[in-house]
Amino acid sequence: MFQLDVEQMLKSRFGSKVPGWLVWVLRRVLHEKWLNDCFRRGFMGIPFCEDSLYNYLNISLDIEGRENLSALNNEKRYTVASNHAMGGSDALAILAIFGRQFDENVKIFVNDFLSILPQLGGFTVGVNKMSRQQARNLSEKVDGIFSGNSQVLMFPSGKAARRHHGRIQEEPWGKTVISKSVQFQRDIVPMHFYGKNTWRFYFMDWIGKVTGINRKFPLAMILLVDELYRAQGKRYRVVIGEPIPWQQFDNSRRPAEWAAWLREKVISL
Repeated sequence: MFQLDVEQMLKSRFGSKVPGWLVWVLRRVLHEKWLNDCFRRGFMGIPFCEDSLYNYLNISLDIEGRENLSALNNEKRYTVASNHAMGGSDALAILAIFGRQFDENVKIFVNDFLSILPQLGGFTVGVNKMSRQQARNLSEKVDGIFSGNSQVLMFPSGKAARRHHGRIQEEPWGKTVISKSVQFQRDIVPMHFYGKNTWRFYFMDWIGKVTGINRKFPLAMILLVDELYRAQGKRYRVVIGEPIPWQQFDNSRRPAEWAAWLREKVISL
């Protein structure tokens, strides 16, 4: 059974001379004991997501558009495209909802930390944007996922929403969600998760930007576990839209323009 060991994680990355104060701080920020208590519950795959979301975190979802969800044909291949409002609760939600709908036949692109969790049953695809080597291999990996038979779950922005120009919003969506869905003939299912992180998350992201720390040590990303911890007992609204045929994304617009259109479509749900 996987257990998070913050001290060992730091030593494997930075060597044996890790300051004790840093271990102490990260154990609290990453809620080491709390996470390990969750892991010890023994669930795997989609049941792990459901138990973590609904029972351990006690999060409630008000899901609108259930008729669109139930109308999906498991014999077809889809790309589910969602906004990335929070970086934790929304990831568990999309996995719990669509993982159950598609009998766990799903793949989702996530950061490296989530991809190493055996509890997630092997349906995560790690994307380490800090690694040049993985960036070179990413195109081949993406093609392999989209050409397969699993349903693809995506946060096309690539990371959780931040504060930009006085508003909490995502960065522009990448064109991959469009170009690969068209290439491999996958209809796109839009999903909107309504929620936001605490002010501290956005403040630390701002500090990281103005000081330049984010280029080597993304402060806000470290706080994502803490944001998940703080989401306990909350209620979120999720809206699932009608599938958009892949043929709609024709040559009348460039893939990047269609991605921007899809982003606005999701926001409007």
